[in-house]
Amino acid sequence: ALFLTIYKELTQRHLHSISRPSARDRVEGWKVYSDLFDALLEEADKSDSNTSSNSSFDPLYLLPEWSFDILHEFLYQFQGFCQFRTGVFANAAKYGPGGVSEGKTPPPHVTNNLEILSQNKSAWAVETVMFYLDRLISVGTDTGTGTGSSVPAYQYLGMFASVTLSRLECLLGDYTASLTALKPINATWIVPPPRGAEEDAKAMNSEEIVDSVFAAKISMTYHAGVSYLMLRRYRDASRVLGDICATMRRGFKSGQYKNVAGVDQFAKLYDRMIALLAIITHVCPSFDLVDESVSNAVREKHGNQLSKIEAGEEGYEDLFIYACPKFITPSVPAYEDALTKGVSTTHDAAYKLQVSHFMNEMSNQQSMMKLRSYMKLYTSISAEKLGRLVMEEEFASLLLAYKQKMRQLEECKEGNGEEYGTMMDIHYYISDDIIHVDEAERQNRFENYFMSQISQSSEITKEIDCISMDV
Repeated sequence: ALFLTIYKELTQRHLHSISRPSARDRVEGWKVYSDLFDALLEEADKSDSNTSSNSSFDPLYLLPEWSFDILHEFLYQFQGFCQFRTGVFANAAKYGPGGVSEGKTPPPHVTNNLEILSQNKSAWAVETVMFYLDRLISVGTDTGTGTGSSVPAYQYLGMFASVTLSRLECLLGDYTASLTALKPINATWIVPPPRGAEEDAKAMNSEEIVDSVFAAKISMTYHAGVSYLMLRRYRDASRVLGDICATMRRGFKSGQYKNVAGVDQFAKLYDRMIALLAIITHVCPSFDLVDESVSNAVREKHGNQLSKIEAGEEGYEDLFIYACPKFITPSVPAYEDALTKGVSTTHDAAYKLQVSHFMNEMSNQQSMMKLRSYMKLYTSISAEKLGRLVMEEEFASLLLAYKQKMRQLEECKEGNGEEYGTMMDIHYYISDDIIHVDEAERQNRFENYFMSQISQSSEITKEIDCISMDV
C-alpha cells in the first residue's frame, strides 16, 4: 500500500509539471498527499518496532533527494492551490454586486470552480498542512531522547520537513517562526548510514545532508534570507545570502551546474538573492558584508537602480517585488458570497501587504542615508547646523531612529545563541547641542584582494589552455 501511495505521488507530480491543473486536479492532489503522509506516519511506528525486534528487517528507505522532492512538491501544490482559490473567488466576485461585470452571467468554468471548491473546503487547509509537517518533524527528530525514529528515511523526511515548514512560515509572513523551524537542522543531529549501505558509507549530520541536496540548500537559504531581511537582521541576511551566492557564482562560471536538474530555477533564485543583497548592502553600505565577486554582481545587475535611490528616486519597491517570494493567503474564502455580496479584497492582498510592510520600513532609509553622509564629513557639528543640512522637521527623532533602526539581533560567531549588535559604521553622541562623531575603524581585508587576483589568474589560465597552438 505504501508503495502505491508513493507511486501515486509521482504521477501527480508529473501531471502538475506537464499541464495546468484544474480545480479537480488540485483537490485530487490533496487526497494523494494526505493518503501518502497518513501511510508514512502509520508505517513509522511499525518500522521502529520491527527494527528493534528483528535485526534482519529492511525498513523503508528513501534517498535524501527524493524525500525533499516529495515535501517540496507538497508545499508547491499548497501554494498554487491558495493562489488558485483566491483568484477564482476574485474572478467570480466581478459578477457580484459592485463588480466590473455586475449583472452579467458568469461563465460555466467560474461557477464550476466555485462549486468544486465550496464542496472541498477542507482540501489544503493550512492547519492540516502544518500538522503533517510538524508530525514528520517530531517523528524524524529527537532521536537522542528516544522519541524519534531511528530509520534514516524518516529522519530525512523530518529534516526536510523543517526546511519546508520554514518556507511555509515565510510565505505566510511569520518570519520569526520561519527561522525557528530551522533549529533542528544542526551539526548535533547525526544520521547513521542506512542498512545495507556500502562499508565506506559514513554517518552525516543534518547540515551535511541538507547541503548535499542543492535544491534544499538554496530553498532554505533564500527563505531564511528573506526572513532575516524582514526582521531587520541585515548582518545575518547578508551572511547566509552572500555565502550561497558566492558559491553559485563560481558554479555558474565553471559550468558546474550545466547538467544539474532544475538549473533554470537555480538561476532565477540566484538573481533574486542578488536583488536582496542589493537592498541590504545599500542600507548598510560601509560594511564588507559579502564577497567581492558578489559585490561586483550586485553592481552589475542593480547599479542603476541603486544610483536612482541615492538620487532620491524610488527603487526599493521594484527590487523587493522582484526578489520576494509569492506570499499567500491561507484563509478559505466564503465561496457562497462571491456572486451575491461581491468582494472587498483582491486576490493578491497578502502579497501587497508584505510589500507595504517592507516599504514602511524603507521609508525612513533615505533620510537616514542622508544623515549618515553628512555626519561622515564632520567629527563634531552643532545639532542646529546638521538639522538645516538634513532639512528634516523632526531632526532629534531622526537621530534616535537611526540608532534604533541599525540595532539588530545577530547570531554569535561561535554559534552560541544570539546577541544584539549594530550595523552602524559611525558612532555619535550629543553633548551641549554638539554632535560628536567617531567613525568606526575599518579593518583592511587583504585576503579579498589576493583571492580575487587568484580567481582572475585561474580564468586567464583556463582561456589559455583552450587556445589551440599549432607548432
